[in-house]
Amino acid sequence: MKGGTYILKCALFIIAQAVIWNCCNFTQYLTVTFLPAIILGMPVRQRPVLSMAIAFAAGLAADFLCGAPLGLSSAALVPAALVRRGTIRLVFGNEILVARREELSANRQGWMKMAMATAMLTMLFLAVYIAIDSAGTRPLWMDAVKFAASAAVSIPLSLPIADTLCTDADSRWK
Repeated sequence: MKGGTYILKCALFIIAQAVIWNCCNFTQYLTVTFLPAIILGMPVRQRPVLSMAIAFAAGLAADFLCGAPLGLSSAALVPAALVRRGTIRLVFGNEILVARREELSANRQGWMKMAMATAMLTMLFLAVYIAIDSAGTRPLWMDAVKFAASAAVSIPLSLPIADTLCTDADSRWK
């Protein structure tokens, strides 16, 4: 059941991301994204190659729905999916991957750890996305301002989304 609800939630969040990119273009110095939260919310024992394939498809879908250059989000989301297991191991410990057989949850592992993992993946995504988007045509200070503003808005927005995707449906009824 978790797989079906995860896919449905993912699809809704990708559509929401496309709506935000289409309708809420506040300034050129801000890119609001929560696509890395979708990658963090995948099941913990997901293989890295499958995670990267899902990230590529999610990024391609988001680009297609918002009319962005196809592959821009995918190129930034695939590295986030590649380092996802390492981030989980670094922030939450190796036990969650090996012994406990449980999924990520802010209530179980703590909000600070969830915020740190979300921030790490979001900052990696933004760094690659902004670097590819600018393609060396904008000054470095403009990219740095865009990165800082985007991270300041995207990380707090991504935290509840990551928790929504990570929450195990069965744990609420125990």
